[in-house]
Amino acid sequence: IAETNTFATVMNVNSSCYGLFVDINDTLYCSMPHHHQVVKRSLNDSEMTSNRVAAGTGNKGNDSNQLNQPHGIFVDVNLDLYVADCLNKRVQLFQSGESNGITVAGYASLKPTITLHWPTGIILDAEKYLFIVDQLSSRIVGSSLNGFRCLVGCYGGGGQSNKLSGPLSLSFDRSGNMFVTDTSNHRIQKFFLMKDSFGKLKKS
Repeated sequence: IAETNTFATVMNVNSSCYGLFVDINDTLYCSMPHHHQVVKRSLNDSEMTSNRVAAGTGNKGNDSNQLNQPHGIFVDVNLDLYVADCLNKRVQLFQSGESNGITVAGYASLKPTITLHWPTGIILDAEKYLFIVDQLSSRIVGSSLNGFRCLVGCYGGGGQSNKLSGPLSLSFDRSGNMFVTDTSNHRIQKFFLMKDSFGKLKKS
């Protein structure tokens, strides 16, 4: 597309779109914090059709079918949708075809092993472990067989190489290195996962 200078509008939304994700079926998802909703649209449709609701009622709240300023989103190979439900301080799992979510991290989760303060970014790896950006705590947390644990920024925010300040999102490369948008420090930090018994992350 860049080489031909060709572009196309693939989704129209009536609010700002924070999180984006394209699933294995080429369905585009958009999280709209101000509308407390996640919408989706198939990119295979030849005509621009109306967006479908993937999660949220459009009214903010903390019921299982509601969201409060959703941010980061992730859709796995089973088409299950994970939502960083920011102001509800939780991560919600909406299984494919379901309108009621299951809290998998944070407030009112089935196994409450971690407290979240403004989760804004999430990624699920191939082994179904969750990685969460906890913005107000300036840290990254991850799940494991023993529940959730802090990975980066575990001793408060700051500008040192092993700390973060207001992180927003994260991503991984093919080698498993973690990249974090360290917003208030005006930088992107790179970390790699040490393969030892402690499961610690070390800055690269």
